[in-house]
Amino acid sequence: MNKERNNGVTYLTFDSFKKRGVKHGFSTRLGGVSKGVYESMNLGFGRGDEDENVHENFRRMSKALDMEYSRLVLSRQTHTTNVRVVDEKDAGNGILRPVPYDDVDALITNVRNLPLVTFYADCVPLFFYDPVKEVVALSHSGWKGTVGRIGAVTVKKMGECFGCDPENVICGIAPSICGKCYEVSGDVADSFRSEFGDAADELFLSASLFNPDDPDKYMLDLWAACRYVFLEAGIREENIEVTDYCTRCHPELFFSHRVMGSERGSLAAFISL
Repeated sequence: MNKERNNGVTYLTFDSFKKRGVKHGFSTRLGGVSKGVYESMNLGFGRGDEDENVHENFRRMSKALDMEYSRLVLSRQTHTTNVRVVDEKDAGNGILRPVPYDDVDALITNVRNLPLVTFYADCVPLFFYDPVKEVVALSHSGWKGTVGRIGAVTVKKMGECFGCDPENVICGIAPSICGKCYEVSGDVADSFRSEFGDAADELFLSASLFNPDDPDKYMLDLWAACRYVFLEAGIREENIEVTDYCTRCHPELFFSHRVMGSERGSLAAFISL
């Protein structure tokens, strides 16, 4: 991914989206006004930061990405695979008014200049763009969402609602915790084995780096799992771009739940036609 800086705000972009003129970005900690454990680009309301600081951070991100602050549409994530299609009436949800929906971990739209926003602090941000049907989407894929194949669920919804062909969809896997940092318990590993069979041990799971003597600890590569889900859903391999940034490895750039716990800010993904 490209690390970019505009109007004092540092964020990351995908080559494959940028060259097609899609406004998008994944935030870093840099360029905001929040203080203390939220320093400085905290984009999460309800975490203990002052709301006005968060609003100002959204204003700064919107300006940096050339998006309209008052038209942002925010998700309400609870680690589901629920996908919501949003349109003009949703402009400003979470910014100008409370979000009028619950349990939404993915957003889709074909409305121009209607920026979608989803939130992260180690989970995987998934970006989608269909250049044929002109549709964009974002999905929040933690381990539960990945087991539930939220990437595939989002692609399917794009097809059902807008006629998108998976072979035309461009996908991006943005910064999250990497496979060398994400230790999980045996019950999580069992969930992946139950859902993905042999592919789980071949591609996603390995012996723990941190507890080599504990047979109930595993390392989970969510990037590989999300890529597998995309390929399984019919996305072409050449249309998948995968990050090289780990949120846990770079605490100077990102908020990480594994590093900081619950007293931290939130990162966000943005995309708009």
